[in-house]
Amino acid sequence: MAAEAAELHIDLPLQIEHPHPQEQVATRSGVPAATYFVAKRTLDVVAASMLLLVLLPVFVLISIAVAIDSGGPAFYRGTRVGRHGQLFTALKFRSMVSGADQMPHRALIRELMEGADCQTLYKVNGDKRITRVGAFLRRTSLDELPQLWNVIRGDMSLVGPRPDVPYAVEIYEPWMRRRLAATPGMTGLWQVSGRSRLSMRDMLRLDVEYVERRSLALDARILMLTLPAVLSGDGAA
Repeated sequence: MAAEAAELHIDLPLQIEHPHPQEQVATRSGVPAATYFVAKRTLDVVAASMLLLVLLPVFVLISIAVAIDSGGPAFYRGTRVGRHGQLFTALKFRSMVSGADQMPHRALIRELMEGADCQTLYKVNGDKRITRVGAFLRRTSLDELPQLWNVIRGDMSLVGPRPDVPYAVEIYEPWMRRRLAATPGMTGLWQVSGRSRLSMRDMLRLDVEYVERRSLALDARILMLTLPAVLSGDGAA
């Protein structure tokens, strides 16, 4: 699957408002850009590694539950768009039946891009492809735990814009592409600002806002707010 992702190519002109995002980080946060990126990467690797070790029993239990509920592999591997349009393979616990048709999701994305109101954030209403265990995993965000491995690899960060699917990025408006200036994250500004109660366009605006305001202090605040948001189910799909 990783080789498959590497072969894909989409033209993603970033059209970033600020041509030097690293300088922008230093200006907005008061911390030199190099210090910010080294500190952020160090935090990502250390925290993600520790969480993977601590959560290993949870991974085993979820894998067994997925296998018993619907058979097939425990993990889902999907192509996502990372920083500056780089494609990578994101990991998740599988929450749909194996080989689920992606066309309903593609159609939903196009509707959302056109401004359609939706309270289910990238989720198809009444989606029959979602398994019983998968519904629980999505509701609790446990399906995203395998992305800790993506964080260790450097594909993702703990905090940043959510990694999007290629067929959504292909129809981005120019301002939306500014969110691709940062490494995608497991959590971000919109996840602690209403999560799936936001429209897709509001979500993308918050991602752009994160890119323009990012700092170690903002990352710490988002991390502190993430767990309460998940536990409360605030806006969870």
